[in-house]
Amino acid sequence: MVLLVGCSGVSINDYRSNQPALVLEEFFDGNLSAHGVVKNRSGKVIRYFNADIKASWENGVGTLDEDFLFDDGEKQRRVWTLRPAGEGRYIGTAGDVVGEGRGTVVGNAMFLDYVLRIPYGDGTLDIRVDDRMYLVSPNVLINESSLRKFGFEVGRLLLVIERRP
Repeated sequence: MVLLVGCSGVSINDYRSNQPALVLEEFFDGNLSAHGVVKNRSGKVIRYFNADIKASWENGVGTLDEDFLFDDGEKQRRVWTLRPAGEGRYIGTAGDVVGEGRGTVVGNAMFLDYVLRIPYGDGTLDIRVDDRMYLVSPNVLINESSLRKFGFEVGRLLLVIERRP
């Protein structure tokens, strides 16, 4: 029995009573900055990045306009659209996201699952992303992501997002 409990997955509901409560419409509003690392499947940091995020909400729909700058000089831009789907759930879309991402907010946490299409060689790869975000203070959110292909973890992402004055 102990082994079964130890192997069970973490549920978003495990964070129900954690504070400060994450309210997307409040945290993701205004100017934010992000700082992170990309790790390969063995845990070695292979890239790092900084990003500026302009976030806003209009008629209940959120927009996160993200501009990334990687250590090798590469620039990327992603624009997320977040739509509430009832009871702490959100639907997220972006130009390089295949279909829709599904997110749930409970307590101080948000779990967001989606498929990201990334350039690879002469083509692209579709990578399943499992984002786990935790609001640790009113102005700081920590995000860890598992990147998977064919069910196997191929990398991890760790970043901190800060609200700027």
